[in-house]
Amino acid sequence: MRKDISIIGVPMDLGQMRRGVDMGPSAIRYAGVVERLENLGFTIEDLGDIEISPAERVHNPDTNLRNLKAVADGSERLANKIQEVLSKDHFPLIFGGDHSIAIGTLAGVAKSYKELGVIWYDAHGDLNTGETSPSGNIHGMPLAVSLGIGHETLTNIGGYNPKIKPENIVIIGARSLDEGEKVLIKEKGIKVYTMHEIDRLGMAQVMEEAISYLKEKTDGVHLSLDLDGLDPSDAPGVGTPVIGGISYRESHLAMEMLAEAGIVTSAEFVEVNPILDEKNKTASVAVALMGSLFGEKLL
Repeated sequence: MRKDISIIGVPMDLGQMRRGVDMGPSAIRYAGVVERLENLGFTIEDLGDIEISPAERVHNPDTNLRNLKAVADGSERLANKIQEVLSKDHFPLIFGGDHSIAIGTLAGVAKSYKELGVIWYDAHGDLNTGETSPSGNIHGMPLAVSLGIGHETLTNIGGYNPKIKPENIVIIGARSLDEGEKVLIKEKGIKVYTMHEIDRLGMAQVMEEAISYLKEKTDGVHLSLDLDGLDPSDAPGVGTPVIGGISYRESHLAMEMLAEAGIVTSAEFVEVNPILDEKNKTASVAVALMGSLFGEKLL
């Protein structure tokens, strides 16, 4: 893993309807992320926050996409900033913000890899489109968009598509999938470990299989970790909590195993909403998981 880390905050709250997640980057910084990573021997460059355009007052019924232009503008800015980071051979570490920011993240990261792998650590599949989404919220669409499926304003962020291939994706922790997402998963053959598999196999085997699956076919792996992948008892400060999630300890094990494998080349931690949180607990969990991802050990 690169020893130079560039942090990019994305105060995006326009991909969904619950306000407050735009304060996620500040909450993560407040929870001591810079000091924690510096103590592990990393050099940290905090690039501040990407500028986000104002919300659009009118929901466009023609596209069923809320705040399309503002989300697209923010995604373009983020993609460009990540390209600058990678040109310096730094590790891009992105803080959200809602999960729509992954559109820009993957648009920026994938340009530097021929076969980018993605670990999508999330309660949701985020594989909706304007046609399948019950809500029109773009934070439920970034994985589909990155596959080249969806509105062209989003799929063409960065000037190319698709960003990733379905066979290079592993979803971990899914337990809330819309019907259209289920169809797409089966149609594209996307590898998914639902909570059923995690309960049945155990997190250690799930991660061993996921790492082995991606290691053979990819030249880099992006980790997209939505804090709602964890159970709400461990990460209450999220906009779309789903009970019965991955535990705090299981998540640490997953991050520790990724650190040992050495395959992660970029990462984002999203959906931290301090307004819905308990004494910044969810941001603190995010920082603790980053510690494990970057090699922190108990002994």
